[in-house]
Amino acid sequence: MKNRWLWALGIWAIAAGAQAQDLTGSWQGTLQAGRELRIVFKIASADPGGPKAVMYSIDQGGTGIAASAIAVQGTTVRISLAAIGATYEGKLDSTAQAMVGTWTQAGAPAPQPLNLKRATADTAWTIPEPPAALKPMAATATPVFEVATIKPSKPDTPGKAFVVRGRQFSTLNTTLTDLITFAYGLHARQITGAPAWIETEKYDLSAQPDGDGAPNEKQWKSMVQKLLADRFKLAFHHDNKELSVYALVVDKAGQKLTKSEADPNGLPTLMFQRLGVLPARNASMPDFASVMQAAVLDRPVVDQTKLPGRFDFTLTWTPDESQFGGLGARVPAPTGDAAAPPGLFTAIQEQLGLRLEATKAAVDVLVVDRVEKPSDN
Repeated sequence: MKNRWLWALGIWAIAAGAQAQDLTGSWQGTLQAGRELRIVFKIASADPGGPKAVMYSIDQGGTGIAASAIAVQGTTVRISLAAIGATYEGKLDSTAQAMVGTWTQAGAPAPQPLNLKRATADTAWTIPEPPAALKPMAATATPVFEVATIKPSKPDTPGKAFVVRGRQFSTLNTTLTDLITFAYGLHARQITGAPAWIETEKYDLSAQPDGDGAPNEKQWKSMVQKLLADRFKLAFHHDNKELSVYALVVDKAGQKLTKSEADPNGLPTLMFQRLGVLPARNASMPDFASVMQAAVLDRPVVDQTKLPGRFDFTLTWTPDESQFGGLGARVPAPTGDAAAPPGLFTAIQEQLGLRLEATKAAVDVLVVDRVEKPSDN
């Protein structure tokens, strides 16, 4: 995904099934997800492989996301998008021109209502053109956010997200702790001396850099660091402290990772399809350790693999109740399904040829000397 970096929970996928209804056409409706998001499903006519669908969130850009499948059982329609991890399930009315349904997102406290209507030529919403690919920003550039807005998140907004699309950086439902851990590559336990509100007050951020081109990962994080100092008046000093950590190491049998063929200077993509399913593309081992410590595990993760380069892989496991605190997600109780994937530690060893070892280590700690709630936009 050039110029697109998503760290977020998404929408889960759908299986194909027999269709008793002709769903061909555009279906559209508005999802209340902290703000109004207009959703469009374009469904193509059936072929031997079953109907095909593409979803557009037109208030978040013009990029279509292919549904992994569509299942139709009677008047119930289920559409899934494995690429971003979410499910829509709706029930057709007697005219087959409307559906009453819900959008379910991993990590959200409850499904969100989403009712769809079949669009006509007169009522169809215009889908924006996807943004053109941007040239990379010069590696020597030291950009700042030319425009940045910070607003309190709407109460009870589910989930959280960090999103980069081209030259647009945004966050949803993020605390100052989330922003600091993102900007400096830390676990929340590596932040000390701060007031309690940095873990409870939540913000939505939208920003765009100065200069030309698409920033790289280091430049995005540098801009967030400058924003924290400017708008939150964050001042701190570093210290070393021995903490309980997980060391990420190569298993004795050897690593099982696939080298990425993507641009080594491009942004990584590590985006949960759902709790316990993490596709990683163009990701380094520090990238993987950072996501695991920020979203999944309850302590810092120290990369000790010494593996250079970037990799493509998908890690699938059955999470337990101790995991995903970083996303504020509630892990469902185990079903007892014998075919369920293994737990995290076994999955990392079997699927990636790596291990997570619980140990203690001296790690960098950020000691907050000063911080304020953000200045007005």
